[in-house]
Amino acid sequence: MPADPLHRATGPKRSMTSQPPGGPWASAVEVRRSTRRNRTVSAYREGDRTVVLIPARMSEAEERRWVTVMLDKLAAQESKRILGDSELTERAERLSAQYFEGRAKPTLVRWVTNQNTRWGSCTPAEGSIRLSHRLQGMPEYVVDYVLLHELAHLLVPGHGPRFWRLLEAYPRTERARGYLEGVVAADRLPHLPAARGE
Repeated sequence: MPADPLHRATGPKRSMTSQPPGGPWASAVEVRRSTRRNRTVSAYREGDRTVVLIPARMSEAEERRWVTVMLDKLAAQESKRILGDSELTERAERLSAQYFEGRAKPTLVRWVTNQNTRWGSCTPAEGSIRLSHRLQGMPEYVVDYVLLHELAHLLVPGHGPRFWRLLEAYPRTERARGYLEGVVAADRLPHLPAARGE
């Protein structure tokens, strides 16, 4: 998957990305450089835009790195708020509209606590989608990827080329898959006993 493009604005103080990696509700990232800012970097949501404040002296490479760091930080903070089933259903509907032209129409989307070996499941005949409670607290883009994966099953039941082509529309597919693979790998690592005195 190509990286999210970061384009410099014509003026020296601001730059924009057209498709940030922070989820479907943010349509742009605006970077504001400040000569008064020496070391600190901060970010906040402003409507459908994410504003990242950085020192004016930062290089473009540092800017790109900090934009990614701050978007991930905001996403992690936002994902700590656990969505209820109705909010999860609304999110699935928005994702379907954004990436599948509204063709994937779930009848039920809910969290479940009995899925410990997979992240989500879908029953196309019923139109129901279930997400593992283990996703709660993960970054927004990871939950969105799992939702899109299950929504795609409403359109294509298997995991063939047509299914994966549908998911290519989501720019953070590879990153989300890598995140989930990392979680699985971390669970398999041996847990060392704590040292005495800890």
